[in-house]
Amino acid sequence: MDSFTPEVARRIVDLRADAQTQARLDELADKANEGKLSPEEESEYDNYLEAFHLVTILQAKARRVLDQENSP
Repeated sequence: MDSFTPEVARRIVDLRADAQTQARLDELADKANEGKLSPEEESEYDNYLEAFHLVTILQAKARRVLDQENSP
């Protein structure tokens, strides 16, 4: 966490999927909820979820860096 500069931390906190990726993720999520994913789609969806969890963890760490920066 010491390697996150405030600038890097802000960039990580601001990370979002682009519109095309988000649309695909939404499509896969809908199909998953309906139980209609093909094996290939299930693998693709799992990869998206793994990436999402990794980004979520990095964002939490980045927020802590920013909180420490803003603490007296």
